[in-house]
Amino acid sequence: MINARPSRKLARLALAVFGLTLASTAIGAPRKIEGSVNKVRDVDTIVAVGTPVGLNGVDGAELGTKVGQDTRRWMLYHLRDKIVACDLSGERTCDRWVGECYLDRVDIGAASIAAGYALDCPRYSGGRYKGLEAPSAKSRIKRAKYCN
Repeated sequence: MINARPSRKLARLALAVFGLTLASTAIGAPRKIEGSVNKVRDVDTIVAVGTPVGLNGVDGAELGTKVGQDTRRWMLYHLRDKIVACDLSGERTCDRWVGECYLDRVDIGAASIAAGYALDCPRYSGGRYKGLEAPSAKSRIKRAKYCN
């Protein structure tokens, strides 16, 4: 008769593999989310499908400034009642996931920079948004030191 019960060693191995798979999915694994924007914290941080997302490579004005309030308001109107898709890198900064989000296949970070509401953060973007920066944004928004 064949013993249908797995050995304890095999059961432990299966449990360990399951645990590692679960941990890699929960912590640091790239993933995609799609759905409505629940909240706009500022021009470079949105909450989509309940997930806070920092827009990778985007540098916005601080929320405590008038420019920061204006840029947040622009983002609110830009994303209101819209469905976004975000590609999360698996990295986290503070309490948010880092990623690139799209509205109708248009990069939201690129759109905010091109519209003059944010700057490129070359340290994280690799300079891909540099050519999109509006001259007016360069004079109104102070680039964060960590972006250089």
